[in-house]
Amino acid sequence: MPSIETFRDSLDADTLATVDALREAVITACPDLVERLKWNAPSFALASAGDDDDRITLGLERKGGVRVVFHRGAKVKDTTGFAFGDSAKLAKWPAVDRGVVVFADVAAVAAKLAAFSDLCARWVAATQ
Repeated sequence: MPSIETFRDSLDADTLATVDALREAVITACPDLVERLKWNAPSFALASAGDDDDRITLGLERKGGVRVVFHRGAKVKDTTGFAFGDSAKLAKWPAVDRGVVVFADVAAVAAKLAAFSDLCARWVAATQ
């Protein structure tokens, strides 16, 4: 079974730096999440680590950069009464419970690190 390290070993240096900066930010902001490889990329799940407990998932963009998806698991959930505020407008929200942020490189992560870390922590708190 592939591991996070196998995934990391497959990346070029620039992409690896971006992925590692994002992983570190998520781990620091949300220390109770469990990191695992899912959907061929690092994914962070609630400590129960059930199949549908993922909350933050990284992915590689085809044209470069790293995508971060904020979600409530793989299965569609009822969104009645669910609301989440992204006052920094860091993410695009194609659904009320699915946000996407794309970082071009590690410099982009550094420039928005505080807002990103805050978004991670608030997302996990809102979706537990």
